[in-house]
Amino acid sequence: MPSNEQRRQAAKRKLERQLARRAERAKRRRIWGVGLTVIVVVAVVGLVYWLTNLGPDKSQAAANPSDTQSAGTTTKGPCAYAESAAAQPPKNVGMPEDPAKTPNTGTVKVTLKTNQGQIPLTLDRAKAPCTVQSMEHLVKEKFFDSTTCHRLTASAGLKVLQCGDPKGDGTGGPGYSIPDELPKDLANAPANASGQPLKLYERGMLAMANSGPNSGGSQYFMVYGDSTLPPNYTVFGQVSESGLRVIDKIAKAGITPGNSPDDGAPKKPVQVQSATIAK
Repeated sequence: MPSNEQRRQAAKRKLERQLARRAERAKRRRIWGVGLTVIVVVAVVGLVYWLTNLGPDKSQAAANPSDTQSAGTTTKGPCAYAESAAAQPPKNVGMPEDPAKTPNTGTVKVTLKTNQGQIPLTLDRAKAPCTVQSMEHLVKEKFFDSTTCHRLTASAGLKVLQCGDPKGDGTGGPGYSIPDELPKDLANAPANASGQPLKLYERGMLAMANSGPNSGGSQYFMVYGDSTLPPNYTVFGQVSESGLRVIDKIAKAGITPGNSPDDGAPKKPVQVQSATIAK
């Protein structure tokens, strides 16, 4: 039978073996932890290298800003149409001629043949000669053929049908911009909540859409109900009574909500099958 001393020695050796095993396990965990950290660091470094060397060449873009933001050329006449090299339209029809004297009298009769009915327009050179000159160019080049009217609004202060975008989503244009020819004879309307002066765009007016000063292109809107807006939109003509009845029918069918319940695509899709100038 083992003595007490022998039992103590056996217990001591057992404890030493347990402590040694624990130390070995802790050492292995540390080795695995370091190894995993190294793998993660290598992976991150590799990812950064890939993004830096295979992603966009920022130094090249900075050295050649014309690749991304070129304003392009500007016509030499009084209208100074400005080409946008970065905004290539699906239909590239070039820029309008810009003669030394822009025609500023008379009217141009345009008929929009749509799948919902014909919408006759009268473009007025006296109101906006550069805009009419551009729109006449786009019609003659069949730029508007097979385009959609992508936006319909029906709020208390804005009732318009917007068309002329070759992309059909509100982002397209002809690849150039038209200088503003802002109206000076619009009736006053009550200021908005922030005190901004507003003007009355009356039912039947034909005006250019834009995204800021001198940014008009090919998108236009037809006012089918008196609307209050800042006087920042070129008025260049009139929608006929028969055309307004067609738009009324489109508006009555409703809106597929987009930006808001009363601003989106027409529920009755509107395609401009052709735009032609009356002889």
